[in-house]
Amino acid sequence: MGTAVRLALAVVWLVSGGAKLADPLQAAVAVDAYEILPPAAVPFVATVLPLLELALGGLLLLGVGTRLAAVVSVLLLIGFVAGLVQAWARGLSIDCGCFGAGGPVEAGEERYLSSLLRDLGFLALALWLSVRPRTLLAVDRVWDGGGRVGGDGADGDRVPDETVVGRGAPAGVGPEVDGTAVDDRPGADTAGAEPGSGRREYTGDERGR
Repeated sequence: MGTAVRLALAVVWLVSGGAKLADPLQAAVAVDAYEILPPAAVPFVATVLPLLELALGGLLLLGVGTRLAAVVSVLLLIGFVAGLVQAWARGLSIDCGCFGAGGPVEAGEERYLSSLLRDLGFLALALWLSVRPRTLLAVDRVWDGGGRVGGDGADGDRVPDETVVGRGAPAGVGPEVDGTAVDDRPGADTAGAEPGSGRREYTGDERGR
């Protein structure tokens, strides 16, 4: 599930950033249409925004710094949602320009509701990934040793490796003999063991402790 979420969000950012980068002039028109930024800041935002989206898409696609990329995605999507809400509330007639194009449109051609629902869906994906960033096919798993013996817990955290010796016996105790665990450790109490064996037998109650 997490892998599907990560890859889906990566595609969203790559397509969105690529469309804006392919037509920087139209991207600037779309940014300016929100009437939030001063004119001098519009070209800067229109240039940086697609680069940021492409960077996020690349990181998520590879699974590098997944949690950080997801958190930045959350913040960016909250900004997009806020921009749409304020434009809708002010009665502006614009296309969001989320995937290229964008800018002023004829009155009645706005699609605020569908754009908001779509961005909220993307926001849900980013939030999921922020909480559960460990996924399959990710470079992060190599960096943090995710492929080592011991595996991962259900919550994505490492589970310490354990050495199990024998069956039902304490660590360091040898395997069972005729259904009874025996202790081969030096100096072990040999009470109850065969004379001269140097091994202590464990009853079922002791093995449980």
